[in-house]
Amino acid sequence: MPSQEPNITRARQGRAQRPLSWILAVGLIGLFGLVFYLLKDWLGLETLALYHERLATFTAQHFSLTVCLFVLSYAVLVALSLPSALVASLTGGFLFGLYLGTLLNVAAASLGAMALFWAVKAGFGARLAQQMATKGGNVARLQAGLLAHEWSVLFMIRLVPAVPFFVANVVPALVGVRFHRFALSTMLGILPGAAVYTSVGAGLSEVFAAGQSPDLSIIFAPHILVPILGLAGLAALPLVMSSWQKERRAHGIPKD
Repeated sequence: MPSQEPNITRARQGRAQRPLSWILAVGLIGLFGLVFYLLKDWLGLETLALYHERLATFTAQHFSLTVCLFVLSYAVLVALSLPSALVASLTGGFLFGLYLGTLLNVAAASLGAMALFWAVKAGFGARLAQQMATKGGNVARLQAGLLAHEWSVLFMIRLVPAVPFFVANVVPALVGVRFHRFALSTMLGILPGAAVYTSVGAGLSEVFAAGQSPDLSIIFAPHILVPILGLAGLAALPLVMSSWQKERRAHGIPKD
């Protein structure tokens, strides 16, 4: 009869690791809250308006250093899920212009998103994904459906403005999405929105000089929102086709 000791040992190790994972998760959430509480007054548009001239001067004098500090700071903001990514994108446009600013915004936001994805998956995301798959039922079917159409789902949650960035970073890690697909879809999926807000940031000098505030609702303007939703619709097309084919098979309709 084969020994069951290795299985028992693994089970005990798994039970021992669960409290540690939850303690780590609670600790990280507490850290995020503390950091946001300490920095909330410094992460708003008002701070950018107040110090924009100093930032522009520092960038002109120390361009390479500013690029490095900006990318690192933006990535940390995203990794900590602080609600300041929009201001960071505007800052990127203000400091570096439309083209370089868009590139740096996408790079920094993607790095932060990938760091958060990895942290969640390494913490308890992988275990949760495995539990979802083994439990069966509606949860397992939902997970299987998401994983069967990873590219479509990942691009849709990036392109639709209504999906919070934090949700789009964490949910894929919880259901077991592969890292390389998450990374690539993040970089490409956030590009349209990043370009829009970077362009707003590139014009902040005139806005601040006039004593006005930028129009942050521009992403919902029809001439911008419709093309982005069109891209989301294209991303959803494989899902629609798959559902349509399943309906045809369920009703006994042969393929054309």
